[in-house]
Amino acid sequence: MTAGTTLTNGTTAEHELAALQREHGRPLFALLLRLCDGDRQRAEDLVQETLVRAWQHPEALRADDFDSVRPWLLTVGRRLAIDARRARQARPPEVGDAVLENARVMSDHAERAAEMLDVREAVKTLTPEHREVLVLVYFQGASVAEAAQTLGIPPGTVKSRAYYALRALRRVLPGYAADLR
Repeated sequence: MTAGTTLTNGTTAEHELAALQREHGRPLFALLLRLCDGDRQRAEDLVQETLVRAWQHPEALRADDFDSVRPWLLTVGRRLAIDARRARQARPPEVGDAVLENARVMSDHAERAAEMLDVREAVKTLTPEHREVLVLVYFQGASVAEAAQTLGIPPGTVKSRAYYALRALRRVLPGYAADLR
């Protein structure tokens, strides 16, 4: 219920509640909007809850101890806002869809283990010469010059064997083709 909304029904209690809304709704909404850090939806909900409390406790509104019911309404609204804030702080924070879309995806350990087995089996299908170059350059991190020196072959041959080894793996591992470029 917003600060300008009124109830329309025939009972006396509802007429009194509508009058309360018209007379005190805007100041109550303004206070609750500040307490809710500008969240209009939450402030409107708290205005509505405050008026429900007023409807549930008509004796407090008719007390002769004060000239206006506004202080009572503002106090009830402020306490409801404090309770709502505490309740939100007790729960884990809510996550919107935008945050989830930008979240880093962590791969599953079982999936990673299965991929490793697939790659090992695929590497076994290579010729020994291609396998040696691939292991040195891609798995052990050796440079082309280091691999050439270790294997005793020219650097161009290392590059050629690495190229053909990766090409063979792309055929054996079609689902991983993008990772092998």
